Amino acid sequence: MNLLGKLKPPYYAVIFTSILRDHVKYYQETNQNLMALAKDIPGYLGEESIRDGLGISVSYWRDLESIDIWRKNMDHILAKKRGREEWYQAYTIRIAKVEWDNEFLGFSNK
Repeated sequence: MNLLGKLKPPYYAVIFTSILRDHVKYYQETNQNLMALAKDIPGYLGEESIRDGLGISVSYWRDLESIDIWRKNMDHILAKKRGREEWYQAYTIRIAKVEWDNEFLGFSNK
């Protein structure tokens, strides 16, 4: 999802970094299903992610209450359990309040 120019502080970022194990099954499908569920939670603003060995996924939220609703979602809870048991070698979750952001939107065809 391209969020350039769309988010206005303050908002929250949930930063999930991970290293996958070899030969994970159903990880991508589960991740896509979870992101579709997250979109239905009021306060969800979007998500950006990349995986190149280390995976980094940042979801954006209007407030901590919205993050808590997501944290308590049963499908999310089950996926986290499966992640610890099957998919991840390691992961870290951080929550940060974004009070200011700056972006460069000067795309050029030169």
